[in-house]
Amino acid sequence: MYRFSYAEVIEDAPKECRQREYEVFGRAIELLKAAKGHPCRSREMSDALEFVQNLWTALAQDLVHPDNELPDNLKAQLISIGFWVMGETGRIALGEHNDVAALIDINTMIQEGLK
Repeated sequence: MYRFSYAEVIEDAPKECRQREYEVFGRAIELLKAAKGHPCRSREMSDALEFVQNLWTALAQDLVHPDNELPDNLKAQLISIGFWVMGETGRIALGEHNDVAALIDINTMIQEGLK
């Protein structure tokens, strides 16, 4: 039986995490695209907005955790983007508009950065 060394497990863990993050952003983008053109209070829009809000809430919690080793400037930039995403999803949920194009764009850019 093959045993993994601790160093091998630690080395693979970040790759696996990035892949999972990539997939989660993919799901967010998929839901936003499915919601595109639907009314603010439609099931499609509600599902997309809830998923995106949960994603960015979890991401922000991870970014502020003391064990997060990303550079401080990158963490600050991602948190700033998260504030914008949360504000935009809130505006859509309140019925101010139903245009998810910018949310699709920003989530796609973040996903591409995970490659």
